[in-house]
Amino acid sequence: MKTFKYILTIIFILGLASCTDDFEKINKNPNAVYPDEASARYFITNPEFQLYAPNRYPYWRAHLIHTDRYAGYFTFGFKGSWWSDELGYKYSSGYTDASWGWLEGYFGQINNFLSLTDEGGDFENPLMHAVGKIIKVLYYQMFTDVFGEIPFSEAGDPDIQQPKFDTQNEIYQGLATILDEAIKTIGDNERTGDGVDDLGDNDIIFNGDLQKWKKLANTLKLRLAMRAYGADGADWVPDLVNNAFTTGAFLDEAGDNALLPKDNEISQWGSACYGDIWWHFGLGSNWTMGKYLIDYMAKYNDPRLEKYAKPAPGGTFVLYRPKADENQEGYDNFPHRIDYLHTVLNEATQGDMTYTDWGDSVQISIPENKYYIGQPPRLNSKVYPFARYEFWSTPSDWVIQKKNQGKPIFPEIILTTAESYFLRAEAVERGLAAGNAQDYFQNGIRYAMRLWGVDDASIEAYISTADLAQLNGTTEENLAKIGIQKWIAHYTDGFEGWADLRKNGAPAEMAAGVTDPLIFGLGDDNGVLPQRMRYGNQAYNTNGDKLQEAIGRQGPDVQGTQLWWAKTSK
Repeated sequence: MKTFKYILTIIFILGLASCTDDFEKINKNPNAVYPDEASARYFITNPEFQLYAPNRYPYWRAHLIHTDRYAGYFTFGFKGSWWSDELGYKYSSGYTDASWGWLEGYFGQINNFLSLTDEGGDFENPLMHAVGKIIKVLYYQMFTDVFGEIPFSEAGDPDIQQPKFDTQNEIYQGLATILDEAIKTIGDNERTGDGVDDLGDNDIIFNGDLQKWKKLANTLKLRLAMRAYGADGADWVPDLVNNAFTTGAFLDEAGDNALLPKDNEISQWGSACYGDIWWHFGLGSNWTMGKYLIDYMAKYNDPRLEKYAKPAPGGTFVLYRPKADENQEGYDNFPHRIDYLHTVLNEATQGDMTYTDWGDSVQISIPENKYYIGQPPRLNSKVYPFARYEFWSTPSDWVIQKKNQGKPIFPEIILTTAESYFLRAEAVERGLAAGNAQDYFQNGIRYAMRLWGVDDASIEAYISTADLAQLNGTTEENLAKIGIQKWIAHYTDGFEGWADLRKNGAPAEMAAGVTDPLIFGLGDDNGVLPQRMRYGNQAYNTNGDKLQEAIGRQGPDVQGTQLWWAKTSK
């Protein structure tokens, strides 16, 4: 049975206000919804999956082309790819507009559910409304962390056609207030009601379990607080951290993970997964694993590595130097580019490769399917001919699984128990809360690994031997380790991976951007890590005056402009 089996049920509900004759027709349809079964529960599924698993159009453009690569998880730019890995680092209105259009347009999804369940709504239910509020916070946090200032306080007001853009400080504080309201409403309630008033399995995140939603809301408050920490005007953060630690429960167990299961049957135009892209277009649309993710996992013998990725195919390849009379630049810089690739491959294989330089060509041999090798991000078009696809690791089958094969697909990450522990470790390490940072940190590692099916013996072996699993340094060093482990755990969630990278600067190698124009595509901002995405043309066309006010406060509408919470990171 499809995970999103109730999506089409909405079609029937929309007609429930029709005449009695219509009801009689519905009664003859065994799959229809009867009048006494009408409920807002049938309107929760769409807002959940459309935020985390939209159709292929935004999934490719927002997730894969932008955030997954800005986070350092995936790369293009190998020989055979449709693009150099500079794609996304140079502004493309089509890809940017698709990302903005999806996130801006999503507002109607959650706003509809909130209207239906609000006081006086067609399906008034304060407990369902509280769940909707939590989803609204998840949405706005994602939206503002991608673009910066966005319409918030006036969004959805029918009397305001051109809502103002709120500052991120205002948005974050508003989101914290919404979460407090939702938590208070839920209280000790476990379900949103009985029968049709129970969200039940229409809620594909928590199956209608309100106490898990409450834990998510409290953990989300801590995420907001730690992201805002140190930013100008964020003096409210210590109180929010204290509130989260002292008045509520966090995601604490494996069963608390907020995940969105992948529908194995639904069309890619209903809800997409990585496999919808990987298996539909051939080599050109494929991608490889990022160097720094693979490096950190391989260096410390992380048992998740085989869950995340596959070894590089390897083989023997001859790479030819361009002819001087046809490509002088390529001829001159061939040694520099090949030396760089040789160094990367040699380090990843620990010298278990052969390299032969014949002057006008080189031969590289790598053992087949033995080593995990990450591709350096942002390789430019001049390196493209030499960066063979076979040199690099690719995602595991679990990540790129094709639909309709009867095999599981890794779920979409919303907020995990692992992140909950990492956030608490960070709060303690920064002196914002009491507790044992090391215990929180290592529990974060445990739950991050369990999510990927790593056995406890392998987990404990890693924790006992890997320096990256020990908070044994200065505060700065410990925060860097927390940041790296959280970044590794965010794998497949490029939105949060990129956000933490911008906030915490860990891992430093990825956060530093690139500098060598002979090797890398520097993009529009001279090699810096993108700090945001540019606003879509839709915003300029429909709300240009208010958008210009936001740009005046926030800074130029370019990818290099830092967001509010990243400007004064501590």
